[in-house]
Amino acid sequence: AMQKRGALEKILRDAVAHEGLLLQYQPVIEMSDRHLVGFEALVRLPAPDGTLIAPATFIPLAEELRLIDKIGAWVLREACSTAMSWPERLTVAVNLSPAQFASGSIEDTVAKALKDSGLEPHRLELEITETLLLANTEATIAALRKLKAMGVSIVMDDFGTGYSSLSYLWKFPFDKIKIDRSFMAAFEQSDDGVETVVKSIIALGREMKMRVTVEGVETAHQVDFLYNAHADQVQGFYFGKPIPASEIGADVL
Repeated sequence: AMQKRGALEKILRDAVAHEGLLLQYQPVIEMSDRHLVGFEALVRLPAPDGTLIAPATFIPLAEELRLIDKIGAWVLREACSTAMSWPERLTVAVNLSPAQFASGSIEDTVAKALKDSGLEPHRLELEITETLLLANTEATIAALRKLKAMGVSIVMDDFGTGYSSLSYLWKFPFDKIKIDRSFMAAFEQSDDGVETVVKSIIALGREMKMRVTVEGVETAHQVDFLYNAHADQVQGFYFGKPIPASEIGADVL
């Protein structure tokens, strides 16, 4: 285990030092008319054998090694710059780590990425998870309000997997909530309870004037269900896997 950790740490440090990380982009689809509205930027760490290491594997280590600020700044800069090559109607979503808020400079990092790239703030979505809010609610809410004042959208990611997600919906005016992919995985087991919960979350979002995106959509059956449930947006392998920016052709945009 120590050898594996040491090897991963070396790969990670080298990638951060030489900007060797990669971004892939997964399409986000508007449910009402099935058209493309944007992409989520997903960071990947290339391994020596040519495979890609998923964020769940290396991000915790990056946080522990205090490399997350550098990684986060690079991801924001790269994602915003890439989005400038897309039509103006398309947005780009970037995940933020709780560790990025700990340094107290997340607002400056976002502002710099927007300024350097020239991207309009309303085209940037910042996704956070409940873990961030659990850490230091007052300071975090204050930072989120500053970010929202810039004109960017704030999204609660992985909704439905935490313990207190509902309590945060009235503490901060999120622009969007993303229903965790685990719900669609359970949906395939024909669990009526899952259908009820998903419909309820979508209805809750509508009542609170928050858009709702459902992740992990992989089948036509799920698409039909979400269309009838009036989901706002969907994301998943059914509409497209994460791909490098270079593979996003004009026919897609």
